[in-house]
Amino acid sequence: MEQFVPAGRSLSACRRVCFAAGHFLNDLCSSMWFTYLLVYLHSVLGFRSTYGGVLLLIGQIADGVSTPLVGYQSDKTSCFYGKRKTWHLFGTICVLVSFPFIFNPCLACNDSTPQWAQILYFSPFIIIFQIGWAATQISHLSLIPGLVSSESDRVELTAYRYAFTVVANITVYSVAWLLFHFQAQNNMDTSISDSLGKVDIPLFRTLALVMLATGALFSMVFHIGTKEEVTDSMSENQRILPSTSQEESPGLVFQWKHWLKEPSFYQVAFLYMCTRLIVNLSQTYISVYLTNSLMLPKNYIAIIPLVMYVSGFVCSLVMKPVSKRMGISITYLVGLLLVVGFAVWVLVDKSMGAETIYGAAVLLGAGSASILVMSLSMTATLIGEQTGSAAFVYGSMSLTDKLANGLGVLLIQSTRPCGTAVLHVNGLTVP
Repeated sequence: MEQFVPAGRSLSACRRVCFAAGHFLNDLCSSMWFTYLLVYLHSVLGFRSTYGGVLLLIGQIADGVSTPLVGYQSDKTSCFYGKRKTWHLFGTICVLVSFPFIFNPCLACNDSTPQWAQILYFSPFIIIFQIGWAATQISHLSLIPGLVSSESDRVELTAYRYAFTVVANITVYSVAWLLFHFQAQNNMDTSISDSLGKVDIPLFRTLALVMLATGALFSMVFHIGTKEEVTDSMSENQRILPSTSQEESPGLVFQWKHWLKEPSFYQVAFLYMCTRLIVNLSQTYISVYLTNSLMLPKNYIAIIPLVMYVSGFVCSLVMKPVSKRMGISITYLVGLLLVVGFAVWVLVDKSMGAETIYGAAVLLGAGSASILVMSLSMTATLIGEQTGSAAFVYGSMSLTDKLANGLGVLLIQSTRPCGTAVLHVNGLTVP
């Protein structure tokens, strides 16, 4: 029987690189979004903490809701350009036209404009950005089964994709460090402060524009170098459905409603949600912790996240052999202990300085990478052979992750709306 993916289909190394480049823009924007949004709104634009949390929550809700909707529509789309690449192009355009306005002050506002009005100004751009981000992410992931046929080739494409994610994060933090460095050199004879303020608006605007220009270039490489097989949606479904029917497949073929009856589905979803809370909230608040609690120079919001991500990447290189020897659950526990070690360190060492923060950052980076990789492995183990409903499982995990992170940030921000006191969350001291 004819299959949608012809047997033996593979890609050259050049084509793999072109494919992996397709998510580079998303990775660049995601790094800026989680690391710098709150510190930019609060310390640079002067927003109240609660308002910053509201804006991040709006973005997380838009992302979480649009992810399953985009996936559903993407499966139904029929276009001469390719249904996945069409949605990828749509998402790329949305990101490019909206993201510059997020890291730029309200164009129609002045010093007397109330902050709630500025929230109304920023909200549409954030929603458009998150819809575009979700469209790019889902369409890019959905291309993998259609480009290659073997499981090993799919794993390799995923590895290429993750390598570009690493490069994207390192790029953001390196460029940010360079911009802070040049700013300090150009203003040696002035009274420019080491603390963040309105003087840093051009810096963040430049950082966003540089990332968008770089990401747009890589997206162009993706669209030129990646060829998607154009098929009719109806004929595709007719070819896929017989090969996945219960008559030809042994055992029960799970649909979305079957997962809702599985206790393990909720257990893994809860674990994944908690893992994402640790990873994303620590990435979100590390900059606030460095500038508002430790009172370190502002260039540290580029240096320390870079140290965290490099240590996490090095840790991920040894994750496969370690997890084979110790098991997924034990490896997850080790990573969790590293995160707890970081939390205890910053809780006990109230006067942590520039020298010791590097060691703490290594612990957090390695621990976060470990628990994130292991939680994804647990999710893959849960799905097993039920790949036909894998999109629903991953979509459900993503939805709970986005909503939980948005609500978590809003809760933290609203606890101290004026930023006059501190709050300890996951080991981070948050104003």
